[in-house]
Amino acid sequence: SGRKNSPELHPSSIPASSPGADGGKLVALNRVCEVSGFGTATSGRRSVMMKRLLSLASNVYFWGGLGALVVVLAIGYVLFNSFIMPVYTRQEVSLEVPNVRKMPLEEAQRVLASHDLRAEVVVQRFNPNFPPNVVVDQTPRPELAVKPNRRIYLTINSGSAPTVTVPRVEGISMREARNRLKAAGLEVGSMEPDTIPSPYENTITRQSPASGSTVTEGATVNLWYSTGLGTQLVTVPDVTGSTIADAQRMLLRSRLRSVVVRGDSYPEGDSTLYIIRQSREPGTQVREGFEVRLYLDDSSEEEGAADSAP
Repeated sequence: SGRKNSPELHPSSIPASSPGADGGKLVALNRVCEVSGFGTATSGRRSVMMKRLLSLASNVYFWGGLGALVVVLAIGYVLFNSFIMPVYTRQEVSLEVPNVRKMPLEEAQRVLASHDLRAEVVVQRFNPNFPPNVVVDQTPRPELAVKPNRRIYLTINSGSAPTVTVPRVEGISMREARNRLKAAGLEVGSMEPDTIPSPYENTITRQSPASGSTVTEGATVNLWYSTGLGTQLVTVPDVTGSTIADAQRMLLRSRLRSVVVRGDSYPEGDSTLYIIRQSREPGTQVREGFEVRLYLDDSSEEEGAADSAP
């Protein structure tokens, strides 16, 4: 009666669209259901799902099975935590870490092995306060309770002391000399005024060990410094024809200093070369500590000087 002018529609009368138009089919189906008084297809699916959930919730067998699963899991957890894990981790067993400090490494390893513990070696730089290859420290600390087979880290003193080369500090200020020695890993030992004067006050005139020496790191270097020129007059000796080493010794005996003037062809540190000229003539009167310049011969003149040397 009210639907006289409305065409009769039925879900089966809707033609199929393209194969991939499932979403369009669902919309069309809902419209048909609304016109026909059936409600939407989506609400029908929801009601079916709700009925299934209510049926499942009222199912005695479902709840019985779920309860049994919970009981089984609880029993398994208790068994695993109370019996299996203690056996695997040995929770009830603990050992006291022995004190192996100051022991030789081999002895410390034997002591730890006898306590069912493992030694892991960590090498430390040389410490002069301990003999070589002695345990300086350990982690974990002594008397701590640990599990069997635990690793104990041993810090040992390395077997040899590192060495350094002594730098040259002669001719520089006392403060700079301290800084250079400290930078090289060395310590300043004694620092005393030199008995032989020098023209440059408060500068280093002598050092021991000598520059270029190889010493252990942390060794001490003794220094002597200048107090300035002396007040007494001395006579400059004749050092021509002598080697550098001999000329310097002669001048020091006269309480005089020396400066060797080298050309590019003469290597530094070679004290076997001969002196051909000196800056103050022999017999000149100068104050104690005066510097006498020494000039070197070339190769041909060295041979002649060597032949004429006493």
